[in-house]
Amino acid sequence: MATDIVAQLADSLAKTGVQEGELSYKGQGRKLDDAKSVEEMVKEIQDFTGLQALRLEGNTIGVEAAQAIAKALETKSEFKCCYWSDMFTGRLRSEIPPALNSLGDALMLAGARLTVLDLSDNAFGPDGVKGIENLLKSTACYTLQELRLNNCGMGIGGGKILAASLIQCHKSSSAEGTPLSLKVFVAGRNRLENDGATALAQAFQLMGSLEEVHMPQNGINHPGVTALATAMQHNTGLRILNLNDNTFTEKGAIAMAQALKHLRSIQVINFGDCLVRPAGAIAISESVSEGLPILKELNLSFGEITEEAALAVAHAVKDKDQLEKLDLNGNCLGEDGCKALKDSMEGMNMGELLGSLSDDEGEPEDDDEDEDEDEEEDEEEVDEEEIEEEEEEEEEEESNGIKLSTPQSAPRPPDVSSFLSFPSPDKLLKLGAKRASLIEQQVDVSDAAKTAEAFLKIASVYKEENNDVKNAVLDSIDALLRKAFATPSFQGYNFVSSLLVLLGLIKSEDKVKPVLVVPGHLHALEHVVRQDYFPKENVAVLQAFMSR
Repeated sequence: MATDIVAQLADSLAKTGVQEGELSYKGQGRKLDDAKSVEEMVKEIQDFTGLQALRLEGNTIGVEAAQAIAKALETKSEFKCCYWSDMFTGRLRSEIPPALNSLGDALMLAGARLTVLDLSDNAFGPDGVKGIENLLKSTACYTLQELRLNNCGMGIGGGKILAASLIQCHKSSSAEGTPLSLKVFVAGRNRLENDGATALAQAFQLMGSLEEVHMPQNGINHPGVTALATAMQHNTGLRILNLNDNTFTEKGAIAMAQALKHLRSIQVINFGDCLVRPAGAIAISESVSEGLPILKELNLSFGEITEEAALAVAHAVKDKDQLEKLDLNGNCLGEDGCKALKDSMEGMNMGELLGSLSDDEGEPEDDDEDEDEDEEEDEEEVDEEEIEEEEEEEEEEESNGIKLSTPQSAPRPPDVSSFLSFPSPDKLLKLGAKRASLIEQQVDVSDAAKTAEAFLKIASVYKEENNDVKNAVLDSIDALLRKAFATPSFQGYNFVSSLLVLLGLIKSEDKVKPVLVVPGHLHALEHVVRQDYFPKENVAVLQAFMSR
């Protein structure tokens, strides 16, 4: 009988989450407005020897009550864990910062060394982040391992304040020989958007210690995703990456695929509802195929992925012995595509690992879009022809002295911007022997899209039968791309993605008009993929699309 009672007690303790050194008021629904309302709680805190954790979740705490609790914490030097989620329900937003400041000041005064700070589900906005700003910068957070701020409404401003605080904490702790080594970061549903995510990415890159990152539903688009991807490359111990319900599109997905190549410890990837699209899915499949030996879950659901890309993902996981689930639901496979995917997984004896496909959107209906794009291409071609004809007419008129309103001046020296605006073999040759250097200086190689545009413009004047033009083109693109791929901030996958968009092989979220593809483009691509500066993983992505 006694054994049964002990077992029930142990089970009860496990369910309530009470641990050694922990005092819990979790889920009691108390309305704690002033010092009198927390007298009993304060006494229990004061009398608790060796207090390490305090659970206040599921209560509502006013400023005076927080100040009284804080006073009791001032002597708790062994304190480590703040489980303070959902503790300001019904409070004015203006009450939250002073309450948090009081609690934070007490922990600093006590000399506490925190390992867990959980303030999730407190809708405190940017002002609430200011309430923990001093705490995050202090010695109390030098040892912080888990920071949980899910569903706090931080916004861009709060994200920037949080990032600056973490960066300062890392700087100060590093100076003392104990750099901040945060392991778990949770900040879903905070409307961080691109600027907030980019600011936090700087902190993540600096720390390089993250093992779990959860940032779903933050309104982050490809610029913010790309910044996070760069930061993740420096966190090589990352095990879980959850960015569900942000908008990657091809650019962000391709950047994230590049980051995955550095993350051999990753076990869970959740890019569901991120609009990775076919190009992004194929890039991710390449990274999965080449590495990620202990991958357990891969979620690419609701991403507008087509059959070909889905099959590439399936093929990529065939040797993942620890895989538990592959989620490709809600994509654009169609009935035949769903069957092909199921057959592929079953053929690898992995059929049971494939999640439901019940929400598949069916094959994409892009006939109308293709017609619109054809019309846009036609209009663009007409416009370019008209511009070129007008330029030729103007040149003829100037050479014949016709309709000149000002005296004819000496010919202008070769101009790179003029060549890139309206490329021609003659203009390229007139740039002279230093043309490659001039072009290299003109193009901003830190911008992958601009680099792709410049590449195609140079390649468009390629002439196989004219050695002078041919060599000038190849020398120029070699110089341009060698510099680009040697630039640390250059995103190779973004460059390839931009090329594929401009060549009309994939669609862009930015409604970019494809160029008129000419033989020079293909000759130039054939040349650059053989060069040592061109990464082999980018060659594979190009081949996947060029061979279609």
